[in-house]
Amino acid sequence: MANSQSTYYDRRYRQGPALIRARRPYLFKNAATGLGLMAIVGGIYWYTLKAVGQDDFEDVKVPDVSQKHSTSK
Repeated sequence: MANSQSTYYDRRYRQGPALIRARRPYLFKNAATGLGLMAIVGGIYWYTLKAVGQDDFEDVKVPDVSQKHSTSK
């Protein structure tokens, strides 16, 4: 027969002591992995913004006179 406490969560959907004990060995490894991934993604983001910010767009031709939109009736 199943126990009424056969879940890792209580009636208010909070973690029970068994779930906290089961997750404890992985807490540091998961935090270190998360921080490492955030550092890699942040580095790529920073490098991309730095590389794009150096472009002065001199090779893009901008028309001297603004073009008027033709309206057809």
